[in-house]
Amino acid sequence: MFDLHEPETWVAIAFVIFVGGMLYLGVHRTLASALDKRAERIKAELDEARRLKEEALALVESYRRKKQEAEKEAEDIVASAKSEAERLEAEAKTRVEDFVARRTKMAETKIAQAEAQAMSEVRAAAVDAAVAAAESILAESAKGKVAADLLAKGIQDVRTKLN
Repeated sequence: MFDLHEPETWVAIAFVIFVGGMLYLGVHRTLASALDKRAERIKAELDEARRLKEEALALVESYRRKKQEAEKEAEDIVASAKSEAERLEAEAKTRVEDFVARRTKMAETKIAQAEAQAMSEVRAAAVDAAVAAAESILAESAKGKVAADLLAKGIQDVRTKLN
């Protein structure tokens, strides 16, 4: 069965002695302990990586929310600016219309005053012409003191009625 002259036999005996020595020295416990420590370290690294991944995802989601909020705020600002511009445009239009209406009314008032003044001047000229005509007609037709009294009274009546 075992031939001590065969090299395989000595390899087998050396292997059994080697494994026995290793078991006696507790290399298997040291090796198992080292493997357990490595497994724990790898597990801790995986847990840390998982935690970092979750934090990164939470951070990405936070930035997405902030981006959406910023976009909504920008849209609100644009909408507010548009409504403010429309309001200012409406106010400016109202002011311009009021200004034009006041200017038109002032122009109409000035025109009416000018017409009234022109009418007054025409009446005064007509009164003066009528008084002069009446005076010359009465002066030719009536003579003496009666004529002078009649003329003065007529002139006075014409002036009060025409003015």
